[in-house]
Amino acid sequence: MDLFLQNIVGGLQSASMYGLAALGLVLIYKTTGVINFAQGELGMFNAFVAAWLYANNVPLVIAVLLTLIIAGIVGFLIEWGVMRHAVKIDPLGKMIMTMGFVMIAQGLAPMFFGNNPLYFPKLLQGDPINIGGVSILPNTILIIAITLGIMAALFYVLQKSKWGLAIRVTAENIQTAKLMGVPTKYVSIAVWTLGTALGALAATMVAPLTTVSVTMMADIHLKSFISAVLGGFATFYGPVVGAFIIGILNNLIGFYISSKWATAILYVFILIVLIFKPTGIFGKKHIKKV
Repeated sequence: MDLFLQNIVGGLQSASMYGLAALGLVLIYKTTGVINFAQGELGMFNAFVAAWLYANNVPLVIAVLLTLIIAGIVGFLIEWGVMRHAVKIDPLGKMIMTMGFVMIAQGLAPMFFGNNPLYFPKLLQGDPINIGGVSILPNTILIIAITLGIMAALFYVLQKSKWGLAIRVTAENIQTAKLMGVPTKYVSIAVWTLGTALGALAATMVAPLTTVSVTMMADIHLKSFISAVLGGFATFYGPVVGAFIIGILNNLIGFYISSKWATAILYVFILIVLIFKPTGIFGKKHIKKV
């Protein structure tokens, strides 16, 4: 039982990273209709920023906060400087544009920070804590707590605040939102800023578990996208639930069945789910009336 719970905790840590990245993806998609394929690479670039700041004697917490601010500015510049001016381009064309940001981030990272991987420490150091027979690192507890706190705060804002209402109305129908006087341009800026910052936060959580390199976010970005597909792009909470399903199942399959084939088995399971529920677990069918 202890081993089962240990794998659950490990899965929660991975799921937290997938969930943050997936939430950033869905925020941008639902309000602008664009899937940001550069979410992972933008997070990678900002992880390099955090590692560079830390290497230059900036305190760890300050380095992370500065990185999130810089990430938000990058998201703002992408929306304000590029995406806003692509009004005549269809959503597919805009998605292809985001793939250009992938190449830009992958090119600029080694240009600015060098080709060698950089070190970034855990946000919270310390010996493992034993809770009910389960050994948990303080950094793992911090990652899960930060993720749950951010998600709870964000869902509260979406449901209870005027800005949340503006985002939900824009996500439902941007043309109707404009007619109702919703400042959709500012909403778009806000979600790009927030979505990019969430990707950067996920990257700073990943960095201590590996090294800061150009490929560090490849797996996280893929699984965050799959989380969104599994949970359903139609809701803000579906991708988060999908992320926790993927994170926990991946650990359990790897431990009890096969660590070598865990990812493949997981993807087969997801494929079976999508055969019966193509729009995702919480997705909704769109019926067009004629």
